[in-house]
Amino acid sequence: MRKKIIGAAMLASSAAMAQNVMSPELLWSLNRVSANTLSADGKSVFYASKKYDIKTEKGKTTQYVVNIATGKKSKFASAEGKNIFQQSNNVWYASDDKFIYQSTDEGASWANIRATIADADNYKVSPNGKYIAYSKEVLVSPTLGKDLYKDLDKTTAQVYTDLNYRHWDKWSDGKFSHLFIEQIKGGAAKDLLKDLPYDCPQKPHGGAEDFVWAPNSESIVYVCKKKFGKEYALSTNTDIFLYNVKTASTSNLTEGMMGYDMNPAFSPDGRYLAFTSMKTDGFEADKNDLVILDLSNNYKRNMTGHWDETVGSFRWSNMGEEIFFIAPWKGTEQLFSVMIPGNLMAKILAPIQQITNGDFDITGIVGETKAQLILTRTDMNRATEIFAANKSDGKMAAISHENDDIYKGIRKGKVEKRYIKTTDGKEMFAWVIYPPDFNPLKKYPTLLYCQGGPQGALSQFYSYRWNFQLMAAKGYIIIAPNRRGMPGWGVKWNADISKDWGGQAMDDYLSAIDDISKEKYVDKSRLGCIGASYGGYSVFMLAGIHNNRFKTFISHCGLFDLKSWYGTTEELWFANWDIGGNYWQENTPKSYEKFNPSNFVDKWNTPIMVIQGGLDYRVPIEQGQQAFQAAQLKGIKSNFLFFPNENHWVMHAQNGILWQREFFKWLDETLK
Repeated sequence: MRKKIIGAAMLASSAAMAQNVMSPELLWSLNRVSANTLSADGKSVFYASKKYDIKTEKGKTTQYVVNIATGKKSKFASAEGKNIFQQSNNVWYASDDKFIYQSTDEGASWANIRATIADADNYKVSPNGKYIAYSKEVLVSPTLGKDLYKDLDKTTAQVYTDLNYRHWDKWSDGKFSHLFIEQIKGGAAKDLLKDLPYDCPQKPHGGAEDFVWAPNSESIVYVCKKKFGKEYALSTNTDIFLYNVKTASTSNLTEGMMGYDMNPAFSPDGRYLAFTSMKTDGFEADKNDLVILDLSNNYKRNMTGHWDETVGSFRWSNMGEEIFFIAPWKGTEQLFSVMIPGNLMAKILAPIQQITNGDFDITGIVGETKAQLILTRTDMNRATEIFAANKSDGKMAAISHENDDIYKGIRKGKVEKRYIKTTDGKEMFAWVIYPPDFNPLKKYPTLLYCQGGPQGALSQFYSYRWNFQLMAAKGYIIIAPNRRGMPGWGVKWNADISKDWGGQAMDDYLSAIDDISKEKYVDKSRLGCIGASYGGYSVFMLAGIHNNRFKTFISHCGLFDLKSWYGTTEELWFANWDIGGNYWQENTPKSYEKFNPSNFVDKWNTPIMVIQGGLDYRVPIEQGQQAFQAAQLKGIKSNFLFFPNENHWVMHAQNGILWQREFFKWLDETLK
């Protein structure tokens, strides 16, 4: 009898657990999975799982190895205390505070091969093991008062004589990230940028992917925008340079290619170099193509120029006859491939093959086995896990299961596709996310989600801030339209947003909320509009033109006044291309009048919450301040949520939790 009682209690506990819905605390408790590499025999995957402690805001990373066929997982204990920075040719490299280590048995044992290099990061060892490349900050153009005047070591002054004096979330201190090469056994280090004011890796987000050793170790290629000051702030023209170790000579491999040239990767035999390339200088969201360079004759071939989509990350196949790549595709991110012709100069189109298809995002390509590709994948109801996909048909099976136990106890919201007729007669795709246990006979408050970018893909992403599963769990329906400007629907659809920020895209948003509002289960008296970055701009813009559709607004790091934004933002190439230029030029762009949210404040009449990061130099603090001040002076219910130590995003765990609590508190108050 006692066993039956215990069994019943366990069933009751299990049933109660299954009644959970996502919460901010549960969201931050998820394990964050990142895949590293395959084992030498291709049978196992090495990966890391990171878990945050909300109280300390520190993350603890555990390394694992999992068998692809059996799913058997074990801890990769030999990595304890070491940062693995490279795995290639069955040789692994790691570092700690004192030494650089090498392993030839996949981490079972480690040999100390040299001391670490002071203040260096982004290590890469040459394939022959003779050289090490690394990046390191170098003082090139002193701007801090204490560097300019050595006798004033307490001064906090900063002196600037040119632009690009701050970027993303940091003020310039006169230091630049330079690429160095030296022998692994030590010796004189060679600065490849020769004390010039250029960066490699590229700031603010570049890393070790910005420089790559050739398979024969005789050269290294690196990405650099060799511009400084105003030129840097106005241009996206990065190039790929090849440095010959023997001759100490440098050549520009992408001379005359005027946009972003990034992500260089050698073919396994070293014959070709693949990279992504944009044509237009200043257009950061231009079509991204996959280009192949034959290093024997410098012939370049655009492998995707005939394809009406844009390329994301990519990886060479093991044999070098094919390249796998990820690209936005109709509201998702999918895996594609393109074959490399035996004759690169052959006048034939290289067909693009789609490998995966479904309501999910492929977020990374880990490696290749004989019959499968190892990938990372996510969707709106699940954080990143590792999957194996058949090359032949794209069918997928999960390899890692870091969050399965948590998700077993969470009721999911249904996610549906919806097509909407726009004001100019086009078909627009949207995702609709419903609350768990959705009942079409009830009425639900509904949120219009406005995506940033403005050319960012609105796909099956999983965010730890803008989390649709969490919003749905709070009882909201969310409609997330792929309005003008988003990739995955052809190059023209993606480009049409530029210089038309407040035009057709705003009509697209209103079409989306009007369309979903026709449903009986949508409470038209409780509609909200939310978004960040360009999505935050959209919120400010819609607040002046929505004609009383919405009952509440939330804008995070949104652009409120385009004139003051142009005068304080840093990457001016973006403003010049997307807005049309500065506001004092002879033919002033129409954006400053027709599409400037501050010009429509007289129409504001709806509660609005404004969120701003103090370290956001892309959309600086005055944008949020002006919007909040305008709302307050107009007597509109408003709230200003300020994070002094956050940039364009929210990176700290407790700030992230507070963001969620304040976000839903505001919605509770204004969508009653």
